[in-house]
Amino acid sequence: MPYVKGVTNYSRINFLASSKVQSFTTSVSDAGIAADANGKKIVRAGTVLPANDATAKGILYNDVDVTHGPQPGSLIVEAYILEARLHTEPTAEAKTALKEIKFR
Repeated sequence: MPYVKGVTNYSRINFLASSKVQSFTTSVSDAGIAADANGKKIVRAGTVLPANDATAKGILYNDVDVTHGPQPGSLIVEAYILEARLHTEPTAEAKTALKEIKFR
């Protein structure tokens, strides 16, 4: 008998204003990430990494599950972003640090 697990559906809001995106692989840390109701630690797409301050390097392209430790993820470093659609608004310091990301 095969092992069958239910799939949880979710919707993700598109925060990209253009299809022209430059991204690179990065390590997404599990530090400070709280577990959800299912016990999973998920860093959401659109999160400013490594922090939402002057140290910002980019914006996470896809959700990353860091339940079992740091995992690879795609970091947007150059793009047009619809700021109102991000789940957390970037701070003024983060916007300054993200020179190649244009917020609309």
